Parts: sequence; C-alpha cells; structure tokens
Amino acid sequence: MIKKTVKNVQEALEGVKDGMTMMLGGFGLSGIPENSISELVKLNVKDLTCISNNAGVDDFGLGLLLHKKQIKKMISSYVGENAEFERQMLSGELDVELTPQGTLAAKCQAAQQGFPAVYTPAGFGTEVAEGKETRDFDGKMYVLEHAYQADFAFVKAWKGDEAGNLVFKGTARNFNPLMCGAARITVVEVEELVKPGELDPNQIHIPGIFVQRIFEGKNYEKRIEQRTVRQK
Repeated sequence: MIKKTVKNVQEALEGVKDGMTMMLGGFGLSGIPENSISELVKLNVKDLTCISNNAGVDDFGLGLLLHKKQIKKMISSYVGENAEFERQMLSGELDVELTPQGTLAAKCQAAQQGFPAVYTPAGFGTEVAEGKETRDFDGKMYVLEHAYQADFAFVKAWKGDEAGNLVFKGTARNFNPLMCGAARITVVEVEELVKPGELDPNQIHIPGIFVQRIFEGKNYEKRIEQRTVRQK
C-alpha cells in the first residue's frame, strides 16, 4: 500500500509558490487547515487566489493571510466575521468573487470528479450569471459554471491513515471532502494519523486515491466565531 505521509507541514507544502490558486476547507472556523494556513503565512507567498467558503476572522484562519496582504483574489460565498476582508473588498485592494454557497460546493465537486463544468439554477437572472452561458432544461433556466482549477487543496480531517483514507467529524465535514482530489495536489492534515487497517472501512468518508500528502497536525485551537450561551 502506498504511503502518503510526510514528516511535517513544511514537507507537505513543498512546491507552494507565489501566484498559485488554492482551495482551503472549512466553514467559518470549523474544520479549517490551521497548520497549513500558519505555514503559508510563514512562507510569505504572495498573489494567492484562495477558494474557501469564507475568510475566517481578522486574527485567525485566512484572516492571517489577508492581514499580510498575501491574497490577491478571494473566491468565497460569505464575507463573514472578517472586518479586514470587508475593508479590503470595499476599498478595491482585494479582488473578490462572491459565489452562491451551493455553486461553490458544486464547482469544487465538479473538479474532484473530473467534470469541466456544471449547470446550476442558482444565480440565474442576477449579476452572478452575467457573461455566462445559460440554457433551458425542461422550462427552467440554468447557468453554466466551470469547475475550479487549483494548484493545491488544503484539507482538515479528524482521522486519517498513511494511505490517505479520511474520516471527518461533525461540522468539519463541510467543504473538506469536496476539495479532496479537486486540485493538482491535495494536502491533508489530521488530528490523528493511524496505520492502514486501523480505520473501520465503513466509516471512511474519503478514500486515499484523492490524497497526495497527509500529516498529523499539532496545537489545534478550534476557535468559535460566535459563542452563545443560555442565561442561568
């Protein structure tokens, strides 16, 4: 069985260069590849195009890359809790492509499955559809959306084995599975890395064929954007 493990995050990110397009899993701050993002900050790569549901918060997640002006273009569905993201977008410092959330997911999945494009009804008749091909299917209009083309996909999973088989936990099972295999190189960081055969085959969410590099991450903070508690 092919081992896809690398020693650390530094080895996992070998080949990352300025100007690349990257997918980053997670939803809000849930299931984001914290170690990979921190290493991107340290590498100080510039002019990145980042495909992610949102951009974290000002001082965590993709917000760290925004703070250092490492991101040239953000493709996402939600500005979220990130004031710096909002500021850069409104000032014109950052190129932002806002995409319906389901379309964002579908374009990732299309890339994963090898489809060049998909038709979706989302966005028809709005600015989202401007300049794009539209088509009638059974009396309903659809917009042609091209699959994403990314150099790297950075994914966070709960458990994985040395062959790259993955198990996701809770809300972290969001955009992460869809981004596996959707880029030229998929890098996965896991909370626990085990030997092949230790994972229950019936519980595996993504098979190792979609993964090129995997490593065990460290020091996860797992922050919460907004904490709401019940009054006593």
